[in-house]
Amino acid sequence: MKFATRVIHAGMEPDPSTGAIIPPIYQTSTFVQAAPGDHKGYEYARSQNPTRKALETALASIENARFALSYSSGVAASDAVIRLLLPGDEVIAANDMYGGTFRLFSKIFEKTGIHFHYVNMQNPENIRGLINEKTKLIWTETPTNPLMNIVDLAAVAAIAKEKHLLLCVDNTFASPYLQNPLDLGADIVIHSATKYLGGHSDVIHGCLMMNDPALREQLYFIQKSCGAVPGPQDCFLVLRGIKTLELRMQRHCENGEKIAHWLRKNSKVKTVYWCGFEDHPGYAVASRQMRGFGGMISFELKNSSAEETKRVLSATRLFSLAESLGGVESLISHPASMTHASIPREERIKNGLSDSLIRLSVGIEDAGDLTEDLDQAIG
Repeated sequence: MKFATRVIHAGMEPDPSTGAIIPPIYQTSTFVQAAPGDHKGYEYARSQNPTRKALETALASIENARFALSYSSGVAASDAVIRLLLPGDEVIAANDMYGGTFRLFSKIFEKTGIHFHYVNMQNPENIRGLINEKTKLIWTETPTNPLMNIVDLAAVAAIAKEKHLLLCVDNTFASPYLQNPLDLGADIVIHSATKYLGGHSDVIHGCLMMNDPALREQLYFIQKSCGAVPGPQDCFLVLRGIKTLELRMQRHCENGEKIAHWLRKNSKVKTVYWCGFEDHPGYAVASRQMRGFGGMISFELKNSSAEETKRVLSATRLFSLAESLGGVESLISHPASMTHASIPREERIKNGLSDSLIRLSVGIEDAGDLTEDLDQAIG
């Protein structure tokens, strides 16, 4: 089945008792057994739930995976991956990443004896010098948050396979519609399904997709044992959101392209970060591994003072000043004080994330209305 068909039909078996075309929300904590151990595949809702199973079936299908696991948030999914490791193990991670992931690594798991190295992965060869006998995992995301850098996933996967390391790719910014890291050699794909998969800013959810059955069993054991699982209502909302993923992503991409080019032509804008520009350093790789360039854009003003940056952030009318991304509505945010505030300022600056950077999550509204809003805000 083509992608547009899978987002509608994967995991959507009619309810056998009523014929309902949409899987019910199984709002239950436990399941009756005919005799000890004699049940219908469900025992306790932390371990299994039919609504969650339907969602996991759909998630696996759209990411070209054999398996998927759902979590209470994207950070909970990240937490599960790192719990595969032991004290003394080392991780090589991209130096341009979501601030919540950095916080999890540096403030939680560093204390358990797991060590993290951060490196610019736009050149995959930078990874090699950090690999040693303790290295177990490579963690990357592309396009990166918030600088829209591109990582060559096939090249990184080749290094991971050569050195017998796991490769986990955060695919949140691209979504499965634009990019499928498992097809490029990744072992685990992670999404904050709060974003494009849910698509409506009304649910917190995370997920992992993988092909290896043994890896799935390890992660399922962690999921069941630690309990960071989503409720059935959350699963229902993500399952509903997936149905319109292709249509929404097409509009996100169309609007993103229009606004990126409009910003670049604006005389008051200094720099626009969007991987769809032909002169973007990662354009060739993005064109090869993605099917579009998405609706995430960052930019800096020529007058990059703190006062001017704050003024513009507070002046939009359609772009809502808020954290998160990937919803149908457009959002504007300030990474240095919002999504990436947990990263020390000196680290942010060293990696190119300035205090004046503004990030846009371009929604699916009329593009003309959005550019008018930015025009009046920038002034």
